[in-house]
Amino acid sequence: MAIASFMALIDTIVFSSLKEYTLGTFTWQGVIPLSMILYSFQPYIFLKSLKYETMTVMNIMWDVVSDIFVTIVGLFYFKETLSPLKMTGLAFAFIAIVLLSYDELQSIP
Repeated sequence: MAIASFMALIDTIVFSSLKEYTLGTFTWQGVIPLSMILYSFQPYIFLKSLKYETMTVMNIMWDVVSDIFVTIVGLFYFKETLSPLKMTGLAFAFIAIVLLSYDELQSIP
């Protein structure tokens, strides 16, 4: 879960930076190549994560945690809104994280 969270944090930083650039808040064009370089570390981190989790579970956890992190930033920082249906989907994503992390949670003393 920690590795998926770290990968999701990279997603959140990259996506937020590109959103800021699109909005005109960041005018420095270097944000694009810098975002690409940061994002390019994802495959290496994913490779290392396979020592601890299956490819399927790791990918789903990364995707879902990223969706939640990016959504939180979108809602609270960028003041975006979600419909009730999309909020329901986000709740299901949270449930998915709990279910996918169940084995890991069981090993906590």
